[in-house]
Amino acid sequence: MSERVTAPRIGTDRLTLRGWRPDDRAAFAVMNADPRVSQYLLGPITPEDSEEMVDRIETCWQQRGYGLWAAERLDTGQFVGYVGLWPATFDAPFTPAVEVGWRLAPEHWGNGFATEGGRAALRYGFDDLGLGEIVSFTATVNTRSVRVMDRLGMRRDPGGDFDHPVMPLGHPARPHVLYRLSRSGWARTGAGTV
Repeated sequence: MSERVTAPRIGTDRLTLRGWRPDDRAAFAVMNADPRVSQYLLGPITPEDSEEMVDRIETCWQQRGYGLWAAERLDTGQFVGYVGLWPATFDAPFTPAVEVGWRLAPEHWGNGFATEGGRAALRYGFDDLGLGEIVSFTATVNTRSVRVMDRLGMRRDPGGDFDHPVMPLGHPARPHVLYRLSRSGWARTGAGTV
């Protein structure tokens, strides 16, 4: 019988990235029902769909050795959302790929938590997993996440911009920008040592 893979616990200056606990699920469902959180997605998701998402996250850790961490503030112990690595397997010229991503509750926006957690996820992907490249993408209109990608040292690949196949035709969040970061680019920026 194989040993169960769980998310390693990673500390940053202000966050703990950790495996999901049962009490995270209710907070995650509240967050996913907030229209501000789903502004660039297909809309708020139901509590049942939120539960299924956490199940998929835990399965990803088990099957792939990476996934999305539950992010917790060190100062308050409060669940703030997720950050981590996720397989991008939908049909696009750059897939399959590993994506760095985040989703935080609005009350925690503007504190730099996505950048801080994203940097830790990149370090894990390059240093622990030995990945050659990590991508990130978002709706063109999602300037907040684009700024995080820039701060992470990722580089826009305008030739890779795409219409997300999950989004319906005409949806304002269908056009997406693609950002990339190679392991050598990560090393060159010095981000791996920050």
